[in-house]
Amino acid sequence: MSLPVLTLGTAAADFVSGLERLHGPVTVVRRCTELAEMLAAAQSGLARAAIVAGQTQDLDGGVVERLHSAEVSVVALTDDDGERRRLEGLGIRTGAESVEPEALAALVAESAAQLQGLGAPAQAAGSGTQRLVGLADPARALQPRDADPVPPGLPAAQGELVAVWGPAGAPGRTTVAVNLAAEFAAAGQRALLVDADTYGASVAAFLGLLDESAALAHACRMADQGVLDREAFERVCLKVAVTGTTLRVLTGITRVDRWTELRPAALATVLELARGVADVVVVDCGFSLEHDEELSFDSMAPRRNGATLRVLELADRVVAVGSADAVGLPRLVRALDELEHAVPSASAEVVLNKVRSAAVGARPEAQLREAWERFGPVREIRALLPADPAAADAALLGGSVLLESAPNSALRHAIAGLAGSQLQAPRRGLRRRALAKVKF
Repeated sequence: MSLPVLTLGTAAADFVSGLERLHGPVTVVRRCTELAEMLAAAQSGLARAAIVAGQTQDLDGGVVERLHSAEVSVVALTDDDGERRRLEGLGIRTGAESVEPEALAALVAESAAQLQGLGAPAQAAGSGTQRLVGLADPARALQPRDADPVPPGLPAAQGELVAVWGPAGAPGRTTVAVNLAAEFAAAGQRALLVDADTYGASVAAFLGLLDESAALAHACRMADQGVLDREAFERVCLKVAVTGTTLRVLTGITRVDRWTELRPAALATVLELARGVADVVVVDCGFSLEHDEELSFDSMAPRRNGATLRVLELADRVVAVGSADAVGLPRLVRALDELEHAVPSASAEVVLNKVRSAAVGARPEAQLREAWERFGPVREIRALLPADPAAADAALLGGSVLLESAPNSALRHAIAGLAGSQLQAPRRGLRRRALAKVKF
């Protein structure tokens, strides 16, 4: 059976006639003059592959994801070695502009077969499959799938990806994420903190960083163009000194209207690279799990919640943070139900934050556990974080983390336990000391 193909570019006329003379493996069903025309034709289901020649500069991660979501593979023809490396970094098969028709037909067939293989059901968790596939694509269900081997320049993923998520209402997601990453770093692990909140990025403010570059958006732009490698990634990361060690940080967007820069496909590439250079990657997520396609009939439109969904899909560990009060607890219960439907692969660890008797009553921990057993989902509470506004305020005022400004606070010890660190029981009172932040 012949494979239907779209073409794009002024150089397409040079090979279309040769393909037609083959009378076999591929059939050109439309010659497109603009990228938008090719995307529309792909979305309509007209073809299974696309050949781009002479206009390869228009290809980026977002375009490739859109074509792949429509089950259309891509082959690019270029004689520029630098452009060829960029395209291969995006997972696009390439060939010379003077390629023979038989070789081009074989290249198209290989590309289509490769994409079809990406749609196969993934093996069981822990099988070592890579996870660069766009699971948050609006045209596909949320199903784990095998992906192509890691693109050139990206190290094989090894580090653990920890997503810190929670419902709306300021339950303390960022506080937990920042201090959790700091505890991992203090324990001797190579830790990386990523701010992927598309509604209220605030990691930079928590750490007292006057950074206006939106490091994560910068990394995503490079990933979208296929030019993000380990060296470029290291340059983008900010480095913050924490008690004698270094915590690397990818700061979030500086304005809420920049959320379009955190495209899911590019973010997946950034996170996969991050897992290759760090032992643990802690990601501060946004709260919303709503599927954006429910809000728009334009399936090609950017997805504001796509970043959160992608992080949760790729995470090895999801820490679900909720406020321990009469408002926050029901919100967390409902949010966990939404999480189960939105990202079935995510298994959340429940963390109740701001535990205090003033909001719950006497013996707050016992009462919270009893209420959770009666009304909560079928999962145990992983940790109860005590309310310690004095310690939290001191850390925020000094642009520091709890292990620096309040190392003996009960809140710091509880978060350290969440990171797996075994500390001595905190002493009474708070011993505060501010350490200067250093950026390299």
